[in-house]
Parts: sequence; structure tokens; C-alpha cells
Amino acid sequence: MDRTFDAAGPDKARPGLSRELVVKSAVSFIDAHGAQKLTMRALGASLDVEAMALYRHVSGREDLLESVVAELLRGLEDDLDKQLSETWQGYLQTFAHHVRQIAVEHPLVFPLVATRHPAAPWLRPPLRSLSLVEGFLRALIDHGFSDSAAVHTYRIISSFLLGHLLLESVVRGAEVSSVEIPLDEGNAIVPEGDSGLDLSRFPVVMRLKGALSEDHSRREFEIGLEALIDRIEFFISQ
Repeated sequence: MDRTFDAAGPDKARPGLSRELVVKSAVSFIDAHGAQKLTMRALGASLDVEAMALYRHVSGREDLLESVVAELLRGLEDDLDKQLSETWQGYLQTFAHHVRQIAVEHPLVFPLVATRHPAAPWLRPPLRSLSLVEGFLRALIDHGFSDSAAVHTYRIISSFLLGHLLLESVVRGAEVSSVEIPLDEGNAIVPEGDSGLDLSRFPVVMRLKGALSEDHSRREFEIGLEALIDRIEFFISQ
């Protein structure tokens, strides 16, 4: 699945602005700079146009952010492994891994997928669009799940993906705080690294610092997902 967005620069021959170009350029901008830095003015500058020109295609920053999320999730179900999807366990595996691929390839964008308002208040991010949830529930029901079992599975898979992948995105450099709201209004000192930390009072942490710093995110994702699928299998067998 190729989810790389390469917006054409001003020095490349390209047609006039379009909504598609503006949205894909916003994805590329966030990949490079983070969602906190995305403004209509900054995006316009990256496209070598005035910010006003963007408003012909998007109504504003909120519309742009919503469109960025939709762009990342677009076509996700079409990319699922059809052979794996012949069983519900395989379907959940390929579905979860494709959502994770979005988080891995676009870690600075994924918090938007995880935190933007869903299409309806009873939907849960990151499975936040009606069409995505519809396809997810339908697939499970087609595999023999009852309505209640399908909803239960949707809830716990959503929670698993949200918690694990949002954390993984933050580890990969994503910011989840709003630029308009101070990170801490009490003037707390927030360290940016661990070089100045005195670990002498924490001998176990100091001894295990190397192991704690290792990246086993993919393996942990696999283990958590397999355990979750086992739990679902037990639930629907009752």
C-alpha cells in the first residue's frame, strides 16, 4: 500500500490548484513539520500561492484537517489482504496492520486520525468514518458475528488501536497538544531529553535503561493484537 504524498512544488509543471492537491500538500506539510505548524498561510507558501487562493478549495483550517484525515483513511478497506480476510481473525489482522501502517508512515499526521471529531458522537477514533465502521461491522457480521459481538469487537479493537498507535506516533515525534493551549499553565519544566536526568536514585531504571529504550513496537503490537483476537474468539464462543 503506497500512502506517500508527493505534492508538486512551484518549480514543477502542474495544473492549477485543486482540492486534491491542497489536501495532499497538507499531508506532506504535516509529515514534514507537524500539524501544529499547519496554517493556511504556511501551506500557501509551500505551494507558492497566497493563502487566499486555498480558500477556493477548502473553507478553512478545520475543513483542511478533516480532509487530511479522510485522505489517509481513503481506500483502506480496498487494500486489505483478500485471502487473509477469508476468516474473521485474518480480517482483524490485516485491518489492524493497515491502520498501523498509516500511523508508522505518517506519525505526525496520525494524532489527527486519533483525535479529530468522529462523523457521529457514537463512533470511536481511529475508526471514525461511517463508511469505515460500516465496512468493519459488515465484515464481522458476514463472518457470523452477532450484532452485539460485532459492536463489542469494534469497541475493543478501536480502543486497542487508539491507545497503541497514538503512543507509537508520539514516540516517533508526534505532538498531541494544541498550539493554542499551553502545555502546562503552571510553568512546569518539561525536559526534552534524558541527558540531564540523575538516575542514581533509581538503580533498576538505570540498569534497565538500555532495554527500556529498545524499540519493540511491532512485536508488542503483534502480541497485543493476537491476545485481543483470542479474547474476541472466547467472547463469541459463549
